[in-house]
Amino acid sequence: MLNLFLSSSSPGLTTQNPKPFCVRHSFSSIDSIAATRLNPTLSLSPQPKPPDPKPSPSNAAAPTTSNSKTSGASSPPRIYVGHSIYKGKAALTVDVRPPEFTPLETGAFKMTKEGYVLLQFAPAAGVRQYDWGRKQVFSLSVTEMGTIMSLGLSESCEFFHDPFKGKSEEGKVRKVLKVEPLPDGTGHFFNLSVRNMLINLDESIYIPITRAEYTVLVSAFNFIVPYLIGWHTFASSIRRPEDTSRVNNANSRSSTDFEWSR
Repeated sequence: MLNLFLSSSSPGLTTQNPKPFCVRHSFSSIDSIAATRLNPTLSLSPQPKPPDPKPSPSNAAAPTTSNSKTSGASSPPRIYVGHSIYKGKAALTVDVRPPEFTPLETGAFKMTKEGYVLLQFAPAAGVRQYDWGRKQVFSLSVTEMGTIMSLGLSESCEFFHDPFKGKSEEGKVRKVLKVEPLPDGTGHFFNLSVRNMLINLDESIYIPITRAEYTVLVSAFNFIVPYLIGWHTFASSIRRPEDTSRVNNANSRSSTDFEWSR
């Protein structure tokens, strides 16, 4: 059973994830700032604001910058989305976390951290009920997403994460995500094993994903990857008619210099 939801729910035992993804349209904010600088006469008209669900404190905030107030527009609306798959023994929710940008002294922006996809696994607590208080999470990088997207029907993959790698608690928390084909070839198993010696926890949550559900995930991953690496922001910055000639000339000179000055 698939479920796409746009609002949060009460904590505890629920039939949907109580902590959906929140994004503040940071990418369009960056584009608006750049557009305003290129064309001082540009007018930014406010967009209609949809209903604003109650934000969750654990949601990762969209990237903000110290120059965000220069756009002259009101704060962008918050949008809550999340794709969930519910099965008899567990539920899986897929959320997206956007990349982070930092303003430069020149007025440009530089991406400092790629976005990622957050998988949230919750065990079943009854018929059509799931205990999100016991959920376990796993963050997929864009490269790990690429591995999952490229899997064949009979192929499998495995990812290992240590949240405290490089810190004093390294090795005390171990997360392993396995994606393996179902025996009958109709989809894949997603199995998340978490061993946390800090709180004496050893838990494994698995959920079968049908071929149709897997196809939806792959399609969503394909769509969101350019946004997670920030390329859509760059593409938008070179589409302005008033700046096309200057950008093309600059890129032409730059590519020539880099090609022949080595």
